[in-house]
Amino acid sequence: MIGSGVFLLPASLAAFGGISIVGWLFSATGALIVALMFSRLSRLMTKAGGPYGYAQRGFGDFIGFLVGWGYWISIWAGNAAISTAFAGYLGVFIPGVSGSAAAAAATAVGAIWLLTWVNSTGVRNAGIMQVATTALKLLPLIAIGTMGLLYFDVSNMTPFNVSGGSTFGAITGTATLTLWAFLGLESATIPADDVEDPERTISKATVLGTLCAALVYILGTVGVMGVISSTELATSQAPFADAAAVMWGGWATYAVAAGAAISCFGALNGWILLSGQMPMAMARDKLFPGAFARQSGRGIPLVGLILSSVLASVLILMNYTRGFVPLYTFIILLATLTTLVPYVFCSLVELLMRPNEVLRGGRPALWTLIPGLAFVFSLWTVAGSGRDTVYWGFLLLMAGVPVFVWNKWRGSVRKSKAPIL
Repeated sequence: MIGSGVFLLPASLAAFGGISIVGWLFSATGALIVALMFSRLSRLMTKAGGPYGYAQRGFGDFIGFLVGWGYWISIWAGNAAISTAFAGYLGVFIPGVSGSAAAAAATAVGAIWLLTWVNSTGVRNAGIMQVATTALKLLPLIAIGTMGLLYFDVSNMTPFNVSGGSTFGAITGTATLTLWAFLGLESATIPADDVEDPERTISKATVLGTLCAALVYILGTVGVMGVISSTELATSQAPFADAAAVMWGGWATYAVAAGAAISCFGALNGWILLSGQMPMAMARDKLFPGAFARQSGRGIPLVGLILSSVLASVLILMNYTRGFVPLYTFIILLATLTTLVPYVFCSLVELLMRPNEVLRGGRPALWTLIPGLAFVFSLWTVAGSGRDTVYWGFLLLMAGVPVFVWNKWRGSVRKSKAPIL
């Protein structure tokens, strides 16, 4: 979860002002509800593929395909956003990167392909990279989130809502943006076949990880927004580094920027790994072209890995003229939407998997509250994505339908040609 989101989100949230903290609280509560939902599903079913596997089990092949397709889109779209954030923080050390939209885009694409190569050499090497970046990512967040309170200026939080819209609209918009930072809370469910004691391990990791991330996120954002005015924050390409410079001087800028860049780099590495795993799980169920199920000699699904990185690169190159913060904001809203669709379907799977327990004495059981709240929260944040994002997200989801039809058609043709015994 902790990657680029929290490091760049203060800049995206500056358009809303201090009210974005309320949005954080809403998204954190919603993320915890969704985490509890996935925790319960992981105890019922340990099939690889996570959200895709649950949706297929509950709703059948077509909905399972749409969920898996949408989640795969969210992975490569998210990789475009994470690599963009990496380029922003790298610009602290190499001004030419942040000073040119084209240079930033080239840096982001370069990071994607470097880590695609690392992942292609084997899961073990990708794991070593992940371990090396994990601890370092927390240092700048904890430093700003705690020490930043000593430099807190209340005037930076006024007016409380600078968006020009209603309070409800501002909270909805910020909750959707901040939910981006929680995406990945379900990722422990994807490699379920390879997890020891998955029923307990995945459940605990999902809930505890979400709680810890929420605490770090909210403290860090309060620290940054209390130190930098919303006007300056809106144009910042490295908000945490800029806040550190205000508090401790120029040297702190480089220390925090280094930690943020390492965090983005490590998160990108992990998501690139998953970009091959999700389509591989679908291909094994014959809902995706068979090429995605093929593995290299080192056990890596190269087709999914490479195609995902190609699509992420294209997304960056098509949108880099928007400017740094608008580009990042657009991509994270698109990635968030295509993740929320799987959340919407998965929230109700438990009711289908245990139909005899849904009603007790003719009334809904208390435990149905979690799936219901997860459904409402996911639908609410879909609405908060905005018409533009919903429009493009819907088109991307529907673009997958011909892929589903083609695979089903090929399967039917093969069956019709099979000899009758």
